[in-house]
Amino acid sequence: MGKLVLSLNGAVQGEFQLKKERMTIGRKPDNDIQIDNLAVSGKHALVITILDDSFLEDLGSTNGTYVNGKLIKKHALRDGDVVGIGKHELKYINEHATADDEEFEKTMIIRPGSASAAVAAAKAGTEPNSPPAAAPAPAPTAPAVPPGLPLGRIQVLNGPIAGKQLELTKALITLGKPGVQVAVISRRPQGYFLTHIEGDGKTMNFPIVNGTPIGAQAYAIKPGDVIELAGIKMEFSLVS
Repeated sequence: MGKLVLSLNGAVQGEFQLKKERMTIGRKPDNDIQIDNLAVSGKHALVITILDDSFLEDLGSTNGTYVNGKLIKKHALRDGDVVGIGKHELKYINEHATADDEEFEKTMIIRPGSASAAVAAAKAGTEPNSPPAAAPAPAPTAPAVPPGLPLGRIQVLNGPIAGKQLELTKALITLGKPGVQVAVISRRPQGYFLTHIEGDGKTMNFPIVNGTPIGAQAYAIKPGDVIELAGIKMEFSLVS
């Protein structure tokens, strides 16, 4: 299990075990890791932990989230990484971490009028309306999907991109519309799981599966499940 060590000007202020799948970092007291400083946004960043690996995502903070001095939006944490939030630092310690940024998919943004571009961007690993991507890096030697685990897929059922499909080839794929409703689908040896990330800022606004909100815990999705997120319905299936 990894941990984050919080410090300010070299003085350690606390250690936080990453024992929950979803842990938020921010100024407000309801965060899992509270940093009471005006340079830190109320909900600044999110850490998602899957088995031995943790993934960091900036939640649209005012001053940004940095890893080893570099501004990031999403980052697969590696042992020894130093996360900069305001004037504070969080050092990630986990000698068993194995993930890399290739395992962290870009967000598939669901937004009327730009949804088709968003799906194409999610497949290509780029953001909508971004400049053409550089030549892709060589594929990792490890297989994208562990042996014995069928590849998952979601198909959009309504809206302007009804019928579009997205294969879940990454370990972590975020779905939704930032500021409205966002969730993540993670791939584990046991299967695929759906986890809530953010709502509309007023309510938790949990994703809905087969007509029922999933709550705060990870939900094991099964073939035929219908996921409703940001007004868009998607059906989960396995590629035969």
